[in-house]
Amino acid sequence: MEEITVTIATMLSLGETALKLGLICSLTVLALFLSYSMLNVCDLSTDGCFTFGAAVGAVVAVSGHPFLSIVAAMAAGVLSGFVTAILQTKLGVDSLLAGIIVNTALYSVNIAVMGGSSLINMNRTTTVFSMMKDTLSETPLKGREDIIIAAIAVILVILFLVFFLKTRLGLAIRATGNNSDMVKSSSINPVFTTVIGLCVANAFTALSGCLLSQSQKSVDINIGQGMVTIALASLLIGGTILGRGGIFVRAVGMVLGSFIFRLVYTIALRFNMPAFMLKLVSSVIVVLAISGPYLKKQWPQIRRRMTHQKGGR
Repeated sequence: MEEITVTIATMLSLGETALKLGLICSLTVLALFLSYSMLNVCDLSTDGCFTFGAAVGAVVAVSGHPFLSIVAAMAAGVLSGFVTAILQTKLGVDSLLAGIIVNTALYSVNIAVMGGSSLINMNRTTTVFSMMKDTLSETPLKGREDIIIAAIAVILVILFLVFFLKTRLGLAIRATGNNSDMVKSSSINPVFTTVIGLCVANAFTALSGCLLSQSQKSVDINIGQGMVTIALASLLIGGTILGRGGIFVRAVGMVLGSFIFRLVYTIALRFNMPAFMLKLVSSVIVVLAISGPYLKKQWPQIRRRMTHQKGGR
């Protein structure tokens, strides 16, 4: 009986950890949902932008401004997205290469923001999480401040996306992603829509980095490493589960995909999988998520071939 109780408690703990990280990182997934799924731009500056938001947010929070740190981090994300968009639209740099260039440059920028150090410790810093912890100290929600703040952020971002993508500008962004050549022949300015789309998307990515750093009470220069792969895997998982429907349904799918991915990660760590193997797990999940729909379509044909080969024997 005690073993069952311990097992249930362990599973609940794993689920809570996955939920917290899944919600925070789902903001980056929602950013890719906007840039990759809506605007049809593969932004590879995600890793650097995530760290940029974490670093800027940490510096502002350490200076005594926890709420301003969130605004500052999102402003940093807007700046990162603006530079990436200008490289693509005004300087003729390929979108993939533009993302790589900005991501590389942001490494130096992030070190500079962090005062030449690769680590910022926020153990004694007042953050939005510590403030929420004090608020919930006498309530049944005590100890759930990370999940609550992350959930509030995710809900606000989803509501913003649902509203924004139905506006004239949002529809123009979606049109740019669907058929940029047709957009060029209309009154829509694809340069403007690309700039706005990437600025908004990178603001979400930076917000995700800011919240993760404040939740962990530290920022490392490598905090965003591999985030683009994680976000892409989560996006593909969410698209497979809730890929059909309106903006709200698809956005919820992104959050669900992020939670599932983080749950797999958490369980893998729980069963003592070496940390260096997690990158391989991410890659395998991405491959399965991408190839899954294709293999599903091809399966009847593959089965007929196998049946034919058996019959020939």
